[in-house]
Amino acid sequence: EVQLVESGGGLVQAGGSLRLSCAASGFTFETYAIGWFRQAPGKEREGVSCINTSNGYTYYADSVKGRFTISRDNAKNAVYLQMNSLKPEDTAVYYCAAVRGHPLRVGLPYEYDYWGQGTQVTVSS
Repeated sequence: EVQLVESGGGLVQAGGSLRLSCAASGFTFETYAIGWFRQAPGKEREGVSCINTSNGYTYYADSVKGRFTISRDNAKNAVYLQMNSLKPEDTAVYYCAAVRGHPLRVGLPYEYDYWGQGTQVTVSS
């Protein structure tokens, strides 16, 4: 059974930090690129970051570049998103997702094969 489980969300004040985790099982994790997406109420789901497989290249949305860092640990079947200097506009449900192939960008939600249930991040002003 394929599973992606996010954790680490919570409530934080503007300027604070959170570290999200994504634990995967039920598929060949190390052969998939892993992305982070977020969705705020009434808004489209948007790509935040992605980390590739064989080359380890990373991609970031302009809105988070310089503040967020994605990483992965294939031995643990895990991906992380370190979020610093958080802003109220970062408030959303954050999802991790897996895609086969070699993406050259974060991409769109429909391109991804597997999804987690999401974790809530709330940044107060």
